[in-house]
Amino acid sequence: MQYGCIGEKLTHSFSKDIHSKLNSYDYELLEIPKHTLKEFMLKKDFKAINVTIPYKQEVIPFLDFISDTAKKIGAVNTVVNKDGKLYGYNTDFAGMGALIERQKIKIEGKKVLILGSGGTSKTAKAVAESMGASECYRVSRSKAEDCITYEEAKIYHNDAEVIINTTPCGMYPNIKGAAVDIDDYKKLEGVVDAVYNPLCSSLVVKAKAQGINAVGGLYMLVAQAIFAAEHFLGKKIEKSVIEQIYSEILAEKRNIVLTGMPSSGKTTIGGLLAKELKMQFVDTDEEIVKREGKPISDIFSLLGESGFRDIEAAVIAEVSTLQNTVVSTGGGAILRQENIFNLSKNGRIYFIDRPLETLIATNDRPLSSNPDDLKKRYNERYDIYRLTADKIIENKTTAEAAAELIKEDFENENSCC
Repeated sequence: MQYGCIGEKLTHSFSKDIHSKLNSYDYELLEIPKHTLKEFMLKKDFKAINVTIPYKQEVIPFLDFISDTAKKIGAVNTVVNKDGKLYGYNTDFAGMGALIERQKIKIEGKKVLILGSGGTSKTAKAVAESMGASECYRVSRSKAEDCITYEEAKIYHNDAEVIINTTPCGMYPNIKGAAVDIDDYKKLEGVVDAVYNPLCSSLVVKAKAQGINAVGGLYMLVAQAIFAAEHFLGKKIEKSVIEQIYSEILAEKRNIVLTGMPSSGKTTIGGLLAKELKMQFVDTDEEIVKREGKPISDIFSLLGESGFRDIEAAVIAEVSTLQNTVVSTGGGAILRQENIFNLSKNGRIYFIDRPLETLIATNDRPLSSNPDDLKKRYNERYDIYRLTADKIIENKTTAEAAAELIKEDFENENSCC
């Protein structure tokens, strides 16, 4: 391996995607078991590597030189082999600083909690302190040096104004978790999560739902990768490249989620978008039928609406882990907040707003099989559709026109969440 990233588990990693866009070198992902790290580092069979969980501190004893920043923090995420001597750097520091500044989360004068006790938590603490945090505490599951416990944080520091998560909680494939319940922290103003897969973790989605300025870690990942590449190549890279690659990765990973009434055009519009943008297409109603082996009307007859919604929620939770996908949802998917919560982790939600008089009642839709029921469902759900959407798309003319409106917004909207 000439260039790459080492870690214990890398199925979640976007690093290869980012470095491949620089078109300067081949970049590999290499999962290394803990018992083989020493052998790998002593062999020095690489030109330059990035280092991720859980080796940002473990690689330090094998280095011949450590930058002042990395030495002060006590964590290394970039190692360059120069004529057999290993040089260690920390580009996470600049990456996290760039993320916080871009999101305009104020750190100066604030009490900050850093969730986690690994190398990235040390970096986050250094960043917060450099930005003028009034108090800064690392939080660990067990009592450790320079760390408080989660229970202590909840009891004595529930007035924290900023939380920075550096744990893998909520990271793909286990996207449900969160290291803390933000309901315990009533003065929160900002949340930063180093997790970037999903694009918005459970922690970030919940914080944003409460009006808290919150952001996932994709921009940090891209920024630190570009700063690392400067060490790899021994030359400066224009800062504009960070924004460019971030935008490209975001577009490649994010989902388009379509909500709306039955017969509003979600499936047709979704198919057009998937073809135009070269994304995969998933219809959650079709997935339910495949999973259960029977039509939706039969599921309603056997299990009732509640039973159907349970199945729908399970399917949506699974679909929400996908990326680069157009997702068409059932008409009632928005009735459960957990569905919106999950779909928001990787997706931008578009409500296909088609006038009631153009909607069609059909027998295969148990809750809107006749015009009166269709009107009732429309009136019950309309405000929910609007409130849960990131963008409302009026579908008054053609499916092609609606698809073009979504495509234009999707390609120009430049935020993870």
